Amino acid sequence: MAFHNKTHEGERVPQFQYTAVFEAAPEGGYIVTVPMLPGLVTEGETIEEAREMVKDAIRGYLESLIKHGEEIPLDAGPASVERVAVTI
Repeated sequence: MAFHNKTHEGERVPQFQYTAVFEAAPEGGYIVTVPMLPGLVTEGETIEEAREMVKDAIRGYLESLIKHGEEIPLDAGPASVERVAVTI
């Protein structure tokens, strides 16, 4: 969903919110994906760094969509993430 924030010039600019999935990487740090933005993957050594990296990656992804005249996908809302146990 797009929201609008005011900039310091008083202009309204769109703000988008996406669900990001943070997973612990086997070698340390975090790998982050955004399900609504196919192919977007980034990482960070700490959770804070991973959060900043995913914001930057989303910004770049959206700028590329705009540049190429493509539609910006909107996240439907909060996701439910669950760990599921399976016995085989």
